[in-house]
Amino acid sequence: MPSHAPGRKNSKSPFLLLALLAIGAKAGASENAAVPVRAASGQAAEEHAPRLTLQPDTAKPGDPVLVMVSGVTAPPTGTLAGRALRFFAWGDGYLAVTGLPVEATPGTAQVTALGPVTKGAPQVELKGTLKVVEPGYPSRELRVAGKYVKPPAAVRKRMAADRQAFAEAFAQPFAAPHFTQNFAWPREDRITAPFGDRRTFNGKLSSQHFGVDIDGDPGTQVVSANDGTVVMARDNYAAGNTVLVHHGAGLYTAYFHLSRIDVKNGDRVKQGQDLGRVGSTGRVTGPHLHWGVKVDGLWVDGQSLLKMDFFPHLPPSVARSETTGLTTP
Repeated sequence: MPSHAPGRKNSKSPFLLLALLAIGAKAGASENAAVPVRAASGQAAEEHAPRLTLQPDTAKPGDPVLVMVSGVTAPPTGTLAGRALRFFAWGDGYLAVTGLPVEATPGTAQVTALGPVTKGAPQVELKGTLKVVEPGYPSRELRVAGKYVKPPAAVRKRMAADRQAFAEAFAQPFAAPHFTQNFAWPREDRITAPFGDRRTFNGKLSSQHFGVDIDGDPGTQVVSANDGTVVMARDNYAAGNTVLVHHGAGLYTAYFHLSRIDVKNGDRVKQGQDLGRVGSTGRVTGPHLHWGVKVDGLWVDGQSLLKMDFFPHLPPSVARSETTGLTTP
């Protein structure tokens, strides 16, 4: 395995318990009340008490975050740092996959969730706190062809078409995950640029690097990081030959600068399945794979995603359906 410590397919890192709530309605309250009820802090935990857990409990701006709620009878609503969470049935509870914006301020981010314990009963409010640490993103200056810093008028229409194609690809209907294992590297090699680099191109254009650059000789294989559906297989001006894979739960992986694309839109792919070959198409300084991860509308750090365990309390390949009990995606 490469020196950058690739993620394991079945990490054993546990969720951190952040809140336990097991309180009913006040005496005399209506059975149909929908008023949030907050538990007493010293109340003893019960086996099926509502609870909220986070993975990880400490994150940097740009990291993905998993929010798990159990002990409620319907999908909860909630927020992380003010951004709405989208929950889906998962195991014996509900899961939301989200992230911290790269602009997030170090300190703490508040997490809340609201859901019913029993049908027709008052809802409970769960709260937790995510510690946000300094990201320490480096800065660097790169040299690329001048047309990528100041695109000529002839290509601006193409760039607009690229933006529209990406927007459509990232607009897939929200659904439970399509995968039954944790994420893995799309290729194993040296990391040449991590997520979050602040970049200046040719001393003029400034941007931030929303992916992980993985070294590779031209023509070497690139595979899917997990099961999913191809929603883009296209040549783009800056990203070059691009594949986007939708994994469900608002989660996508991106593969840029390929020399060759070996899949097409609509293909269902498995983890480890061939997507294309390493190349140097688009705005690049040399051959490599730019691997990106987008979740809930945010680009997040793929190396952090690889550390996450989506199945800490579940048998392999098991996700719960709202209507049919146990099923596999």
